[in-house]
Amino acid sequence: MTYSGQVTVGGPADVHELKDLMITKIAVGPMNNNAYLLRCRATDEQLLIDAANEAQTLLGMIGDDGVASVVTTHQHGDHWQALTEVVAATGARTYAGRDDADGIPVPTDVLVDDGDTIRVGRVELTARHLVGHTPGSIALVYDDPHGHPHVFTGDCLFPGGVGNTRKDPEAFASLIHDVETKIFDVLPDETWVYPGHGNDTSLGAERPHLPEWHARGW
Repeated sequence: MTYSGQVTVGGPADVHELKDLMITKIAVGPMNNNAYLLRCRATDEQLLIDAANEAQTLLGMIGDDGVASVVTTHQHGDHWQALTEVVAATGARTYAGRDDADGIPVPTDVLVDDGDTIRVGRVELTARHLVGHTPGSIALVYDDPHGHPHVFTGDCLFPGGVGNTRKDPEAFASLIHDVETKIFDVLPDETWVYPGHGNDTSLGAERPHLPEWHARGW
């Protein structure tokens, strides 16, 4: 089955099978949040990005092998509604951006800074700190040695624009700067983008619209 990244709340997950990593995407909760389960194909270790909602749905996706780590992309409540229950059931380590951890009501085991490496089995992810949607939002970049990069952007980058900065010009300037310099300027057009809500996209699909985003200010 070809991966599309199009999932709906209550519907089945979609699986993106890479050579070293399996990425399972599911939509949960009233705000149509995406959660991503990453599984190292060499070791079967798993990592969850955003225990957003519907703990039992997420635990069903995780399965009997458990999950070693849960990364929360940012402090907004719709991204951690199931975190307490998932951690209690699995004993997973928790990761979050250093400047957002205080806003997440589950203790963060590992505070994440820009450029830090987060591992799932033999696979390495690089954290990028993107300021503007929240002070401590992080994206995770998987530079697939067998293909193009993949980036999990939380609420910092979507099809059609960067994340909500609440009409704050300084927050927008910060976010668009970080997304451009840490994502668009260093990753190729083929990079697959997995956002915190809605459908996936690619940097190539979004790059031509950067001037429009600057002009409109959101």
